Amino acid sequence: MTLSEVSTCPKCSAPVPPSCDTCPKCGVIFAKVRQRPDQTPAEQVLGISSTVHVAGKPAALGIVAARLVFLALLAFYSFRILSNSIASNYVGETFLHLVNLPFHEAGHILFSPLGRFLLVAGGTIMQLLVPTVVAISFYLRRDRYAAAVGIWWVGESMADVAPYADDARAGELPLLGGVTGSEVEDYHDWEVMLGKLGLLSLDHSIGSFFFVTGGIIMTSAIVWGIMISFRHTQAVSD
Repeated sequence: MTLSEVSTCPKCSAPVPPSCDTCPKCGVIFAKVRQRPDQTPAEQVLGISSTVHVAGKPAALGIVAARLVFLALLAFYSFRILSNSIASNYVGETFLHLVNLPFHEAGHILFSPLGRFLLVAGGTIMQLLVPTVVAISFYLRRDRYAAAVGIWWVGESMADVAPYADDARAGELPLLGGVTGSEVEDYHDWEVMLGKLGLLSLDHSIGSFFFVTGGIIMTSAIVWGIMISFRHTQAVSD
């Protein structure tokens, strides 16, 4: 972009004299504005784009291929989770359960000043809130692929909650510390929560809700990620 081409600022649209290197109103430096035909003025100023721009087609296509392989792994992981019953607690024995667990336990601590009920519910709230914040953060940064992976994590975390909710009355799942809910009174999160709400008889229905909804979210996120990846492939090929 040359100074002679600048009549209005690409960021704030203020009139700019031909001799200025920066906008007198917002201060943007014109020399740093990256101009590409497919970018909006805002994207030019912020240096962002909704498409992949990588030096060289082979490198760009390699990134797209790696993304598709990762989505395939997520699809396989999702299939293994969803092909097992809630009662089997297969998801609770997977690697990501160990990732979700610290956030779950941190939720109990963070929500503890808000009373007993929220102290107990805080574990599940934080377990679902963290991946949700991650997904939203990437979406706002226009990284749609990373946002899709974050949304997948939301679904996986919901599926991870399902066996715990489903076990509220039985109290058979091994909990942190190596004990079960039936062995220690007032220790099982979902027994406490549903008991206080008078919904203990709905534990299986609530567990199924988390499991099915989690499966739908995981599947949708993978499909969206594939669509984004193929869209990037087309952008690279053009």
